[in-house]
Amino acid sequence: MVAKDFAYFSAALILACLNSGCERVHIDRFARRFAGSSDQHALDDYAMTEPNLTGHAFMARAIQLSLENVQSGRGGPFGCVVVEAGKIVAEGVNQVTAMNDPTAHAEVLAIRQACQKLRCFELRGCDLYTSCEPCPMCLGAIYWARIHKVYFGNLAEDAAKIGFNDSAIYKELARPRAQREIPMVPMMRDEALAAFRAWAEKPGKIPY
Repeated sequence: MVAKDFAYFSAALILACLNSGCERVHIDRFARRFAGSSDQHALDDYAMTEPNLTGHAFMARAIQLSLENVQSGRGGPFGCVVVEAGKIVAEGVNQVTAMNDPTAHAEVLAIRQACQKLRCFELRGCDLYTSCEPCPMCLGAIYWARIHKVYFGNLAEDAAKIGFNDSAIYKELARPRAQREIPMVPMMRDEALAAFRAWAEKPGKIPY
């Protein structure tokens, strides 16, 4: 299994670099990390920040992260990287069980890391590469972050086949609140609107 995956990613990266003309990228160093090393989670700074790398290499990195995550036992088979100006600025893997956090999906963690690194609450101009089509929660985070474009590997249907079925959530969103599986009970709206009025009237606020 590992040998096949190693060969696949080596070939993918070589093709990506040939197509983009980045002959100087150290594919062998990146490949060795995937094959196994004492520091599998550290990026090869030279290879993965070379501006000429194509999107195939970024997707290969996201898929690599998803495989490593399965092998490590830290979480589900999902990996993600955020790219700005041809460079990886953040990456994430699914850590739901490791962190006891149902929101710790690869895309969410990568977005958080990118925002912290870039010191900005929006990621305009950034692209996101994820090993699987985002779930509804991650899709919401992507829109709030103003990501420029999303590239994904596996389809939502592929994820459903191994137990990660998001279709139920999409169906819930389409139902009236009173008919959802988790009861949605409106209460104290008049009191809650006080904070909204205060926000609307607040001078100098930072819109987002």
